[in-house]
This record gives sequence, structure tokens and C-alpha cells, in this order.
Amino acid sequence: MDVLGKIKEMLADKLGMSADEITEDSKFSDLGLDSLDLAEMLMNVESEFGVTVETDASLDTVGALVKKLESLLG
Repeated sequence: MDVLGKIKEMLADKLGMSADEITEDSKFSDLGLDSLDLAEMLMNVESEFGVTVETDASLDTVGALVKKLESLLG
């Protein structure tokens, strides 16, 4: 499963932008996501991947989320 590709697709759909504009280094705040948007996004991610994502301050970029998901998925 291409975790990065799926996350980029989910974000692009939510934000109305191209997935190509989103990189691993993209900060959620720079993409225009506030804390409520991020919480909603994480619920969708949890549903999509079947895992529970514990949030903390380090979860601020697309790459950080991808790494966390990959570790949860094994």
C-alpha cells in the first residue's frame, strides 16, 4: 500500500488541490488545516487504514503522519 500517495490523495480531495502540490515536507498548517480540520482528517485516516493514530506535537507534516502510519501498519 502506498501510504504517502493515499494521504496526498485524501488531503488533495479535502483541500481542493492537486496531490502533486503536497509533499512529505508539507506542514498541515501551511496547507490551511486548522486543528479541527486535522482532527477530521485523522478520523478519516484511521477509518481508511484501520488504525488508531495518537496525536502529538510531532505530527505536523505529511511525512510525520506517513511515518507514524507505516509504523502502525508494520
